[in-house]
Amino acid sequence: MADEIITSEAVSSSSELNSSSRIICRVCQKQFSQYTCPRCNTRYCSLPCYKSHSLRCTESFMRENVMEELQHLQPDDGSKQKMLDILKRFHSEDEADIMDEDDSPLSEETIQKVLSGNQISFEDLSAEEKKHFQRAVASGELSKLIKPWEPWWSKPSATYISLGQDGTQLVQPLVKEDTAVSSEDGIESDPLHDIPLGPDSPLPSVSKLSAAGPSPLLAVHLVDIMYSYCFTLRLYNGDWQSDPIGSATVLLSVSSILGQGGQPETVLEALSHCMEQTCSPAFRHMGGLQFALGLINDTITLLHLDTPALVCMLCDLRRLIQYAEKDLKSEKSRKSKSSEIKTKLKSAERKVYFIMCWAHEQPQEAWSSIAAIVEAEKSRLVEFIGSKTSVPKMKKVQNEGKPLIKEVE
Repeated sequence: MADEIITSEAVSSSSELNSSSRIICRVCQKQFSQYTCPRCNTRYCSLPCYKSHSLRCTESFMRENVMEELQHLQPDDGSKQKMLDILKRFHSEDEADIMDEDDSPLSEETIQKVLSGNQISFEDLSAEEKKHFQRAVASGELSKLIKPWEPWWSKPSATYISLGQDGTQLVQPLVKEDTAVSSEDGIESDPLHDIPLGPDSPLPSVSKLSAAGPSPLLAVHLVDIMYSYCFTLRLYNGDWQSDPIGSATVLLSVSSILGQGGQPETVLEALSHCMEQTCSPAFRHMGGLQFALGLINDTITLLHLDTPALVCMLCDLRRLIQYAEKDLKSEKSRKSKSSEIKTKLKSAERKVYFIMCWAHEQPQEAWSSIAAIVEAEKSRLVEFIGSKTSVPKMKKVQNEGKPLIKEVE
């Protein structure tokens, strides 16, 4: 019966009673066939048999139907916009699902304060929220939320700084850079505002500031100050204005010249002291030796810039100290501690101003020579440290009157 061929496919009302005139399904071989495949004329009894009779045949059939249907569809602007709205809605729902899956450590009350624009201090947090915050700080999770700061001295615009002959600020020439100002970045993305401003008033000659000639060790002292400046800005992610007193305190603790009245006589001695402070327990979290070596690279980069860049750097440092002094006057703190810091800041401000006036008078060749010495001393430090985990402590030696360049020979 399975091999019987019927020439007519018409099904009469009486066919149900005459099963001998029907054809068995060519797929399952169990039921009577009721349909014929439009592509290969295979007889089948049901949808499962149609899907399984030939995968290539069904996929080709469906593809041709879909393509034919798409060819008749001409999407207009309305349908396009409707599809975009659907996609946006799906994207918003996905983001909402992700936010729902993350358990927020903040209470509903704290979240409402943040959303309303109120400032939240550490003391406003609950005991559980404080624990979450402290764990996030210790793990470095919060640092991922801060946009990495690019030092101004490493930007191309730093090579185009111009100052007047008297050291005062001039309008800088336009630089061909991709500096499109967005609504989010604002003025910060403008290269003209990347560089610290120079002096507002003319810089006097060093001879007018002191009857005695400038010390031959000023170049060594400048290295100490530059290192400490770079350390402070990197610690505060370039924003010392957010905490002038804290920034000044860090500056005084790192710099032997400004904070401790030190008088290093060699570049190696100056760098060793700064590196010891960088690797101390108070600042070890910044990266230890690798961070210290990076700060030496920052110092070398600054020295390779023109004299106006160094003047702007010293002017920015002086401005930092002046802001700290101003905040200390308005801050109610312990008199003994406040008086000690004020004395140090006043002395540091005078030293920075004197070195700024001295640097303004130096030729560019002087900075190239100092940069070469710093690079040589860095190589010596790297070679000495090797596998050691601490910075060598330097013993102060008496100056024998030899030229500074003899130190690296």
